[in-house]
Amino acid sequence: MLSYDVTVSTADIVAATTFNNVFIKLVGEDGESERKWLVNFKGAAAFMKGMVSKFTVRCSESIGKLVLIELDKQGLPIFPEDSWFPSKVEVKSPEGDVYVFPIYYWIDDNQVHRFREGTALRVFEDTHPLGKHSRKRELKEREEDYRLMAPLSLPAEVRFSFTKTTEFFFTAAAGLTELQLKGLDDCEENWPDIDSIDRVFCCKKTEISEYVQDHWKEDSFFGYQFLNAVNPTMIRRCSVLPGNLPVTDEMVFSGGQFRLEEEMQKGNIFLCDYKSLDGIKANTINGKQQYLMAPLVLLHKTPDDKLMPIAIQLKQIPAGDNPIFFPSDSEYDWLTAKIFVRSAEFSEHQLNAHLLRTHLLAEVFAVSLLRNVPMVHPLYKLLIPHTRYTLQINYLARRRLIAETGVFTEFSATGGEGMITFLKKSLSSVTYSSLCLPDNISERGLESVPNFYYRDDGLRLWSIINRFVQGVLSFYYKNDLEVKQDSELQKWIQDIYEHGFLSQKDTGIPQSFSTVAEVVKFVTMVMFTCSAQHSAVNGGQYDYGGWMPNNPITLQLPPPTTKGTTSEATMLKTLPDVNATVQGMATMWLLSKQSTDFVSLGQYPEEHFSEEIPFTFIKDFQAELRQLRAEIKARNVDLEIPYTYMDPGDIENSVAI
Repeated sequence: MLSYDVTVSTADIVAATTFNNVFIKLVGEDGESERKWLVNFKGAAAFMKGMVSKFTVRCSESIGKLVLIELDKQGLPIFPEDSWFPSKVEVKSPEGDVYVFPIYYWIDDNQVHRFREGTALRVFEDTHPLGKHSRKRELKEREEDYRLMAPLSLPAEVRFSFTKTTEFFFTAAAGLTELQLKGLDDCEENWPDIDSIDRVFCCKKTEISEYVQDHWKEDSFFGYQFLNAVNPTMIRRCSVLPGNLPVTDEMVFSGGQFRLEEEMQKGNIFLCDYKSLDGIKANTINGKQQYLMAPLVLLHKTPDDKLMPIAIQLKQIPAGDNPIFFPSDSEYDWLTAKIFVRSAEFSEHQLNAHLLRTHLLAEVFAVSLLRNVPMVHPLYKLLIPHTRYTLQINYLARRRLIAETGVFTEFSATGGEGMITFLKKSLSSVTYSSLCLPDNISERGLESVPNFYYRDDGLRLWSIINRFVQGVLSFYYKNDLEVKQDSELQKWIQDIYEHGFLSQKDTGIPQSFSTVAEVVKFVTMVMFTCSAQHSAVNGGQYDYGGWMPNNPITLQLPPPTTKGTTSEATMLKTLPDVNATVQGMATMWLLSKQSTDFVSLGQYPEEHFSEEIPFTFIKDFQAELRQLRAEIKARNVDLEIPYTYMDPGDIENSVAI
């Protein structure tokens, strides 16, 4: 009899243990073993979490090169059927060859589950009949599994871990309590004064949120936020004034020290245009009509490298009752104009920059991967860590944030039917180049803007990710012909193009791949979007939105139609009611909070690759990320407002919150 040494590793995570009987069958090119009950001296403890257990499977003759293994578990009267999360199985053959089978899969039934040997194979390399059959069977099962359903009906491997589930629902329930806001969440009154907002806000502050409270009225901070707060995607250089913003030199540079045309030619004038919000129906909250503007904001880079607002028009069409506001206006006219901009920014950020361009796109990439690419494929091994928890967090967002009774639906200006209209308009603006940071920065003319840390850190991250992706994919795809021959890779991008981008050619999204370079760029974009970009638009939500006047979830009075009619009293009546404020604060606190099973960018606790070369690229990737982290920390020491959202150590591998 020939002996095959089998080592089974159970993941060291909560609830990974099984006390059921576990069985294995080895399947090789020349035969297969009998189904073997895995039992050793450890008894019922053999498959406890973190346990590595060894067994022997005997065959009468060699079964050849191993292709796959079959695992199943069966409950006992004293140990009813449970869930088991094995991480990997290693098999040493009588010939001395070692085969690694990555698992990382919840087995929660008594069915037979098949797992391929870990060497990555494209479809045209998988020539053995057993491999071909296994590949087709896996994808057929996946096609039925991966539809957006309730979390308990999502396949177990894409659901939250026990730790994540416990923490998430505890944090959600405790959000109002933790911020000491309980009792205010049903108060439908206006804030009586700024001090009342402060008394609520002081319950939970971060260093940056405290800075925001102290500086939110300042023009320089207002401008800074377009570069380095939670939505650095709106601002662009302005070389020609839009026709619907009729400003002159005398209006914006009354002292005569600058000329608008000259400053535009020098690249010192910038524009934020919220035209996508034009015509969006504002919500009704607490029985009161809310107000949402589609402003245009003109900014000037001063000689001391500050970005200063110089004009704000709150509606798109110039008119007598649509005044253009300037810093020279009265304190509350100018402050009110900025508050309307910041409220528009809340909707633009949450629905477009955050929900659509990270969460929903990450879902598109993940579902297409899970439907079209088998576990043995190198693309699956490369991208699966960057899909962790995405499907379930998006389901929860649909149910708790944007459903009929969700927080944003009930308490934000774009809640209700306006939300769907705005998302449709926003989708029409999503292009491939806007998702690729180097192209996006160039298109917006922002290459030389000073103090733009999102750009600086983001471009470094893009390059680091790109080198990693280039190394891994070039190891598997030696030439462009192999890309064209890979039908699974082509189905992945075709599914993304058809279902994610609705087959719109003008988005620039590839319909197919012809070259290795095309695949590398697209996969770089996917990894960047699911990790770094999400961190940039998510991590600072409470920092910049915890102090409500800086980021109002909604506004309750229309903007002034004439100047000189505003005051602190009208500002307070314009700001959201108490309940809308605290619901927004609690939600942003939850969405900014890191879970204890957070996995930072470039960390791969699940080893899907088994070849040495990909591991080398992973080590290089991690080293570059550590170096960038050190440089960011050193730079931040000297900054008045540290920029941390692109620090690799604070970036999660996937859209998981």
